Amino acid sequence: MPATVVVGTQWGDEGKGKFTDLVAKEMHLVVRYQGGHNAGHTIVVDGESFALQLVPSGILYDHITPVIGNGVVVDPRVLLAELDVLAAKGVDTSRLKVSGNAHLILPYHQELDKLTERRLGKNKVGTTKRGIGPAYADKASRVGLRVQDLLDPKIFREKLDGVLREKNAVLAKVFNQLPLDADEIAEEYLGECAERMAPMIADTVNLVHDALDADQHVLLEGAQATFLDLDHGTYPFVTSSNPVAGGACTGAGVGPRYIDRVIGIAKAYVTRVGAGPFPTELDDEIGELLVDRGHEFGTNTGRRRRTGWFDAVMMRHAVRLNSLSELAVTKLDVLDTLDTVKVCVAYELDGERFEHLPYHQSVLHKAKPVYAEFPGWRTDLTSITRRDQLPAEALDYVAFLQEQVGVPITLVGVGPGREQFLHFDA
Repeated sequence: MPATVVVGTQWGDEGKGKFTDLVAKEMHLVVRYQGGHNAGHTIVVDGESFALQLVPSGILYDHITPVIGNGVVVDPRVLLAELDVLAAKGVDTSRLKVSGNAHLILPYHQELDKLTERRLGKNKVGTTKRGIGPAYADKASRVGLRVQDLLDPKIFREKLDGVLREKNAVLAKVFNQLPLDADEIAEEYLGECAERMAPMIADTVNLVHDALDADQHVLLEGAQATFLDLDHGTYPFVTSSNPVAGGACTGAGVGPRYIDRVIGIAKAYVTRVGAGPFPTELDDEIGELLVDRGHEFGTNTGRRRRTGWFDAVMMRHAVRLNSLSELAVTKLDVLDTLDTVKVCVAYELDGERFEHLPYHQSVLHKAKPVYAEFPGWRTDLTSITRRDQLPAEALDYVAFLQEQVGVPITLVGVGPGREQFLHFDA
């Protein structure tokens, strides 16, 4: 049975959790393939909100095995706290499996993340300071500790002692900080963390392939989004992994021939958190309205998101990078009160027009958006469940987005609830 990938197509926070949850009910496995607890999904079920950080969205379905793949970086303390919150809400968390090859986030990763951002000052990247970047850097430097090391205290301690000598030297000599204690770290991670995580640790590559071989549906779930991708995003204002659909192959351990459906998720407008270029950004009352109506604050960090009009130039590039088969558009209802809505169809700089994303960051930073403008619908969409109920103006807006991006828009979100969506292709 082929696999399905769900990927964010903007700068994150597109509502992947809701639509992953929606698609997940057809699945047997839901696999998170990259990122860490710097990404959050909010799912609303029967009026109750579930804020997920590391746990795959499929945890809310009893028939699904949720999997944290090898491409994820895991802070065991955060994961266990998240599981405790879910369990307190009556969610069965015993089905969760965690790849033994996933890398661990350790206290020195978080310390270095915070201190490095502080030292960079106005040139900071805008990380969440959760230790994700330093953990991926250690993975690439081949000094990282993995989840499987929790099952072997001797190996864990040997690796920890080796890497901590280097990290403490950096903390002391570069940042004038006190060293971290290896005994304290080992006691915490090899104690309750290891004991509670041991039943979850698995060979997730074989688990996924066994499901595929048994003709079961597998959903591969990304965190962050296309333009936060380490290779293809607005570098250096990016994350430390590969959220694009190709990252699902390495982060979950499946080859590309297993994937036949790639669902992109996009807001009906655009947001991003932290620094970096944003051609359609709105620094006016409309931007503030989008923040207020869209509740544009980070699920995990609470940081205010920057807002702007829908950018079809970005989206066309996202379609190419991810080989999107379809697009789901979220938060159309946030635009309900506007007299006019706009779509960026191209950029201009020094008399040159760009209909594809310019590769050079200096161009992207300076480019001005070229807009197509549409009348607003000024109608509450939150109770609409069918395409034919959409006001003509909203229908025209979504149809124009579909024409611009070049792939079918299959689903449209009109509110935060699990059932607040409609099939646009119906």
